[in-house]
Amino acid sequence: MEITTIGASEFSKMFLAGAKYLEANKETINELNVFPVPDGDTGTNMTMTIMSAAKEVSALSDPDMTTLCKALSSGSLRGARGNSGVILSQLFRGFTKVAKTNDELTTEIISEACQKAVETAYKAVMKPKEGTILTVARAAADKATEMAEKTDNIIELYAAVVDAADEALQRTPDMLPVLKQAGVVDSGGQGLLEVLKGGFDLLTGKDIDLSIEGASEKGETEGAAGSEMPKYLYRMSFAIKGTSPISDKDVMDYKVYLDALGEDIKVESKQQYIQVILMTNEPGRVISKASKIGTLSQVSMINIVDDDINEKKDNIVSLSEKKEEMEEKKAAEAEKEMGFVAVSIGDGINQIFKDLGADFTIEGGQTMNPSTDDILSAIEKVNAKTVFVLPNNKNIILAANQAQKLCKSKKVVVIPTKTLPQGITALFNFLPDCDATENEKRMNEEIANVKSGEVTYAVRDTTIDDKEISEGDYMGIGDAGILSVNKDLTQVVLDMLDEMADEDSGLITLYSGADVKKREANKMKKAVAEHFPNLEVELQVGGQPVYYYVTSVE
Repeated sequence: MEITTIGASEFSKMFLAGAKYLEANKETINELNVFPVPDGDTGTNMTMTIMSAAKEVSALSDPDMTTLCKALSSGSLRGARGNSGVILSQLFRGFTKVAKTNDELTTEIISEACQKAVETAYKAVMKPKEGTILTVARAAADKATEMAEKTDNIIELYAAVVDAADEALQRTPDMLPVLKQAGVVDSGGQGLLEVLKGGFDLLTGKDIDLSIEGASEKGETEGAAGSEMPKYLYRMSFAIKGTSPISDKDVMDYKVYLDALGEDIKVESKQQYIQVILMTNEPGRVISKASKIGTLSQVSMINIVDDDINEKKDNIVSLSEKKEEMEEKKAAEAEKEMGFVAVSIGDGINQIFKDLGADFTIEGGQTMNPSTDDILSAIEKVNAKTVFVLPNNKNIILAANQAQKLCKSKKVVVIPTKTLPQGITALFNFLPDCDATENEKRMNEEIANVKSGEVTYAVRDTTIDDKEISEGDYMGIGDAGILSVNKDLTQVVLDMLDEMADEDSGLITLYSGADVKKREANKMKKAVAEHFPNLEVELQVGGQPVYYYVTSVE
């Protein structure tokens, strides 16, 4: 089989096929997470990134290469989530910079576009690390360059590129000892390989379903009276009754599962019962997973478009007037010099950020990274000349940096906070009387003095940082890796804090999670205070999911 040129229509289908392959394998990719924690999200982040672009591409009726590349690049850039998602979006951005200037793709153009993709992705990362998706992308690009000098057959070139990417992926454990110790390949690299495989299979004639959920022709996404369709269509609530008391692990696993399927999620558990409320587009998957935990009852599901459509028609005039009134009020307010956007998770921690002066909090964190567009939208809502963004997670910093570059209406400063305690410290040390430059310097200096820790449980047997870990063990994870492992939660917290505290430490703060009862949190505070009699110990209700405790030592 020989193909020497690819037009916009075929390229569009190849991209959509890659997106579908990535989506189909996202859970497998999630499970490649090095740390055996219940929030492996690389597959989810990469899928949500590529699906943001796929919806825009799928909505094009008869694209040329320019409009296709614009939709692909813009959709992935704004939809990018997590470091892996941002890098994937940058690979697309670089590739389309070359592709958009040509009516058709040839082996020579593909080679040039692949090299531009890798160059763009490497530039987006402050400290590129080998043994990651970047390594896999570079191996693919180098093979494309090699093959372009030998053949005009795109099939021949593409087959060699996929093989080179796979070979590089299998070598990633030799480049990153933490991968070898965990017995996994790089998850981001695996995601990229799935995208390449999808495109290759489509090109070589495999029948692939290219329908993209939530995509429609341009202009068809509008609902009643020209309003946009909501992000999630179904409001669901139901109860789950187990045959015996439902474990904290099962509850937490289900929460993490739901995080990828919707928003406004509330999960409350008590002995044999779980009460669930959420917004989603995939009610079938929500119910299917729940039925594996126990018996369902009190099931309610409302399609909010059907439920609200008549009300929207009746109130369109008043809503329009209300919007104009709010916009006039906002315009009349004096613009502040400086404002804050903070990424946060948990009712308690959200409130702490608001009390410290955050203008806007974005729901997200370790279990669900907000997209570049989520961060950009939040920035635009802050009525200030300079907006500081606190990502509060190392996997959100790249998306925040991307939002910073996309924002044209105000100055954006990203303070590279990697944990919630660092974000709280940054806000606490903000001085309104100082200018933005002084505050940026001050906050960066202060967050360097914060040591952070998180306590959760292991979802599989593994060895990390020379520590033997069994499924169900509690783990204390610090800034640089796993600090403690034990089957006793209190002991894990104390051992972790032993590694974090030193002679210069003066304060330990505990933020209790959503699944920690008040009495248990008070007992933990007492145990920590007795173990560290010379340090001040504070307890705050954090309400964060997945992590029983988030801690800081200052």
